[in-house]
Amino acid sequence: MPLFTLDEVRKTFTNGEIKEEILKGINLSLKEGEITALVGASGSGKSTLLTIAAGLQPATNGQVVFNGNNIATMNDEQIRQIRASEFGFVFQFAHLVPFLTVEEQLLLMLDVSESKLNKHEQKTEIDRILKLVEMEHRKDAYPSSLSGGEKQRVAIARAIIHKPKILFADEPTASLDSKKSKDVMMLIRELTKTLNITTLMVTHDEEMLSYVDRVVKMSDGLVIEK
Repeated sequence: MPLFTLDEVRKTFTNGEIKEEILKGINLSLKEGEITALVGASGSGKSTLLTIAAGLQPATNGQVVFNGNNIATMNDEQIRQIRASEFGFVFQFAHLVPFLTVEEQLLLMLDVSESKLNKHEQKTEIDRILKLVEMEHRKDAYPSSLSGGEKQRVAIARAIIHKPKILFADEPTASLDSKKSKDVMMLIRELTKTLNITTLMVTHDEEMLSYVDRVVKMSDGLVIEK
């Protein structure tokens, strides 16, 4: 059984008497340890699909099945708990808390995910993850002193510190230059394989597709190739 499945997912937005169907029956399965990239023109529905898969907004119809459970039938608190404990998120901008150090950013995520680790274990795990993303030497730094690439590395560390099963990445390299974009994608790929994370990513940058396992093309709310 796939870890994550979207079954006939539809999304309709209503503005007065006007209804616009953004997603028109999406079927997609994600495999453990693979990176799947959603690509398509602006307005194709890829970001809407990502946010529905991540439990950030509900589908109008269809099933979003994670680990055998249909997220679409869960209440807000159940979805919040899954997002906090099982999902990780990386966005175009790092969105780091400006008054927290790198280490404190990760401690906050462990707190949000209700980690069962004690304080010593948390420190050990943070050191391990920061070493994986090559940011252990910056753990006492504040976001204002970090470069764009460093901020994204911290954002990735924060996204995986609680050992999520799925990583959702929405344009994770869009704010970076070419070299830093490649560095971040290499890091995402390495962590996906090393930690056996399932990654679903939205990107418009075709150069990043060489780092993914599968490309899913969308157009006008439909999957046209996968």
